[in-house]
Amino acid sequence: MNATLANPMARPRIGFDVSPLHAPHPPGVVRATRGLVEALERRGALEVLRLAPEGELRSWRHSVLPKRAKGLALAGIHSPVSAFPRGGPGARVQTVHELPWKHGVAENADWKHRFWAAWGPMRADAVLCPSEFVAADLRRRVLPGANKIHVVPWGVGAPFGDLPAPGQVDEIVLGKLRLGQDPLALCVGAVREKKNLAAVLHGLAELRRRNGPRVQLVVIGAETPQLRRDLGTVAKLGLSRFVSTPGEVDDSDLASLMRLASAVVVLSKSEGFAFPVLEGLASGAPVVVASGTAQAELAGAAGIVVEAGDPSSVASGLERAVNEREALRFDALGRAATFTWDACAEKVEALWAKLA
Repeated sequence: MNATLANPMARPRIGFDVSPLHAPHPPGVVRATRGLVEALERRGALEVLRLAPEGELRSWRHSVLPKRAKGLALAGIHSPVSAFPRGGPGARVQTVHELPWKHGVAENADWKHRFWAAWGPMRADAVLCPSEFVAADLRRRVLPGANKIHVVPWGVGAPFGDLPAPGQVDEIVLGKLRLGQDPLALCVGAVREKKNLAAVLHGLAELRRRNGPRVQLVVIGAETPQLRRDLGTVAKLGLSRFVSTPGEVDDSDLASLMRLASAVVVLSKSEGFAFPVLEGLASGAPVVVASGTAQAELAGAAGIVVEAGDPSSVASGLERAVNEREALRFDALGRAATFTWDACAEKVEALWAKLA
């Protein structure tokens, strides 16, 4: 007999699929996986066994993990993605990060993701979503499993915060990345089509036309075909002096940039959560977000909400962020304080206590 079930006082023994930490996955999924599993391990309410992939991911998940669940006497398997082992003993917790095809986005909208978003909630014992925005999409799509859906927002931690680490000087990153002294507006990861960098560029062009404050737009991420197309738009709009592309930066430098920024801008067409919004808030930066989105839900009253398709609205959002930066700082920090990895882990622990 499973020792966890025989002794209700024992910690539930949970297998945690950490494949996003070992195989290519979107950056947000990697952040969510690492933040949650580390918080669960630190807190100790669950006995967490990391399950790392061995060989090809699909066969490992569906052939190896069911046997592993039985051999380790697991109460179940927690999957930080929508796919999970269909066979084997114990409960299954699925994570659905977003349903991009519901919002006209082709990225991560292949048949596999659609299948797991439809089939998974009917077979899993619980489904986690990082925002009410995603949960609402899922409830409308999968009615038989709607009562299993739980909203569990992700958290934020070091190095993102309003103060740098001891001995660290944030301003050094400006020289390191060859950035000027104008107010910074950050677009983190806006090198993919879904991130809608074009909307930010047209807003910036409108801000220049109305002789608003000078803003240096910093697009962070590796060079991609989409970024090259957007840089063509930069040239056509006459914005080359006002846009910087330093490439990928590590989290330490990113945290410094956010503490120095006048705005973190996220106008994505589809997001399930948007870590740059939360990390910007935690760093005391104003966040400019698109209305009716998960990022607007995350920012709450601390966000500057704009209409992404209206350059005038985007320009006004950027202008407000620059002009009211210090006043908005306290709202940003207060909002971020409600999203911690401990709070996230506590909800997951409560869920597994019921399932186990």
